[in-house]
Amino acid sequence: MARIAIVGPGAIGGIMAAWLGRSGEHEVFVCSRRPLGEFKVETPDEVIVARPKILTSPDEAPAVDWVLVATKAYNAEATALWLRPLTAKGAPIAVLQNGVEHRERFAPYLPLERIAPVLVYCPAERPEPTRMLQRRAARLVFPDNPIGRGFGGLFSGTRVKIDYAADITTALWEKLVLNSGGALTAVLLQPNGIFWDERLCEVARDIMRECIAVGRAEGAVLDDAMTERCIEIYRKEPRDGLNSLHADRLAGRPMEVDARNGAIVRLGRKHGIPTPANRMAVMILDILSEKGSEATQPAK
Repeated sequence: MARIAIVGPGAIGGIMAAWLGRSGEHEVFVCSRRPLGEFKVETPDEVIVARPKILTSPDEAPAVDWVLVATKAYNAEATALWLRPLTAKGAPIAVLQNGVEHRERFAPYLPLERIAPVLVYCPAERPEPTRMLQRRAARLVFPDNPIGRGFGGLFSGTRVKIDYAADITTALWEKLVLNSGGALTAVLLQPNGIFWDERLCEVARDIMRECIAVGRAEGAVLDDAMTERCIEIYRKEPRDGLNSLHADRLAGRPMEVDARNGAIVRLGRKHGIPTPANRMAVMILDILSEKGSEATQPAK
């Protein structure tokens, strides 16, 4: 039996806790800022009721074998308070976050060789603190190395699909190219249906092309045709679907702009690559975030 800690009881953290605890083969802890009851996770195939052990203070956290970090990207410093006791015996961490800087965020707290970046493909919502909706089959992509395969093995027997990437850098940037265009839905407070408007698709293509250029400079292998593949992916999604930036803005929560489009701007600057479309998206979302709740209602 493995002892597994999940830091962050949001939609993804709750879903992972449910799947990992479903068989009873693992001891699952969920690190939360407040007490929580049992989790109810509604998946496409079944409803899972999970009863992980809830920890509300790093002071009560035990050393575990594996740690999954499912907090927002901007919460690295607060997350690190949990990592000290949880990884006291050398446990590795899998970072289930947006962006391409998974290792960089946690390098101040753990050796790089114990940090596994993870790509999460799992449309999910948390309408209530202990109720999660998993909209589609979950898929996780781990690095193809011993730590990545160790984490992937924890999901054996679950309905979470596990893949391994020999080139995790390229895999991370491929997802960021897709996610970068999603900034438009957060700016406009409109769902995925905007990708049927060719005028807005042209803006999305500009954003994605900049991301591709920066990703290549960072060592990712990305082809020009990615922009059209990403547009097609958006068009296959439900027209009323929301990405996390959009959902966070609607709810008045902080947005992960810096981890997504902000990373493109910052790393573009490092390589001398202009990123005007992403810079504008970041600036607009930052200003809207500063304005707060008055900006959370769509224009009439």
